[in-house]
Amino acid sequence: MAQRSRWAILAVGTFAQAATSSFLFGIPMLVPALRAEGASLVAASLLVIAPAVGLLPTLIVWGAVADRYGERVVIVSGVGAAAGVLALVPLTSGLVSTALLLGVAGAFGASVNAASGRMVMGWFPVSERGLAMGTRQTAQPLGVALAALLLPSLAHASGPRAALLFPAALCALAAVGVFLVVRDPPRKTRDAASGPVSPYRSSHMLARVHLASALLVVPQFAVATFTLAYLVDVRHWDAPVAGRWIFAFQAVGAAGRVVAGLWSDRVRSRLGPMRQLAAASAMLMVALAIGAWLDAAWIVAVFALAAVVTVADNGLAYVSVAELAGTDWAGRALGLQNTVQNMAAIATAPMLALVIGGGARYGWAFALTAAFPALAIALTPVAGERHPALATG
Repeated sequence: MAQRSRWAILAVGTFAQAATSSFLFGIPMLVPALRAEGASLVAASLLVIAPAVGLLPTLIVWGAVADRYGERVVIVSGVGAAAGVLALVPLTSGLVSTALLLGVAGAFGASVNAASGRMVMGWFPVSERGLAMGTRQTAQPLGVALAALLLPSLAHASGPRAALLFPAALCALAAVGVFLVVRDPPRKTRDAASGPVSPYRSSHMLARVHLASALLVVPQFAVATFTLAYLVDVRHWDAPVAGRWIFAFQAVGAAGRVVAGLWSDRVRSRLGPMRQLAAASAMLMVALAIGAWLDAAWIVAVFALAAVVTVADNGLAYVSVAELAGTDWAGRALGLQNTVQNMAAIATAPMLALVIGGGARYGWAFALTAAFPALAIALTPVAGERHPALATG
């Protein structure tokens, strides 16, 4: 395929992922508006995780469908259906009905997670996959950045449920774009009788990468979920103003994922940079804890750094999983990768909300969060990374 065409496919696939990320991970931007309606922090945090709860049981299924039928049909159908479900949210009134619709939208939005990663594997050679997957992984911080920029203002003007018409429109546009631009990569022919051999049978590498990256989701989701709440509750910032700052943090975080991907291509390792980023995440969460305990103004700068560093490892884990799994298993392996990560994400928001409680104990919540990337340092299997393609470049 022409160079321009595969980059166009990557761009449209990234936009589709950003569109779903704007609601999958953008609901924290509605927390102040939800609390203004009378919801507690714990109740609002349960609404925050509702899309991920719906996403969780469907990720591996979508990956298997992509392995069998291709990426284009999976993304178009899933993202288009998510747009339709989100359009129904303004018709609801209670937290339970809103959470149910967000869960269904998350189930459909899961389609793009495994399928768009599989496209990168198909269209880009190993020497460019770090850059390509890093570019694709900018989708999540960009989606959150768009949510931070617009959802607080939309919620202030029309209410938190009506604000979700914005991600609904993004998802509808993404489905059309994928239908018009994306083409499935060519597939290797194989003996249908033999079937693909599971890459999980011969090595524990994939399982360790899954677990390490799940641990690294905890600081990522802690920062994404509670930065706005901290700035509004403790620093007494106006929510739309805080949202604009978070937009800037997330935009830089998106660029950080591209840099991390280039870094991994240059050093011919995905897991070495991933472990170094885990160490940086642990140190930044300790700094957030100290800043919160001291009520220090410099904590805003640490939030900015954490918004960049805690998301940078994600693309490295994805490309490592896809390469270790191979073409026949990439969809399912990426589906499982998303599953374990979202299990961690689902647990993070209510766990930390309970620690924070009504007394704004943010320092203790951030201190607890630091333990998770510290564990990921030991679990990341750098010594076992002997990928032949990476060794030869």
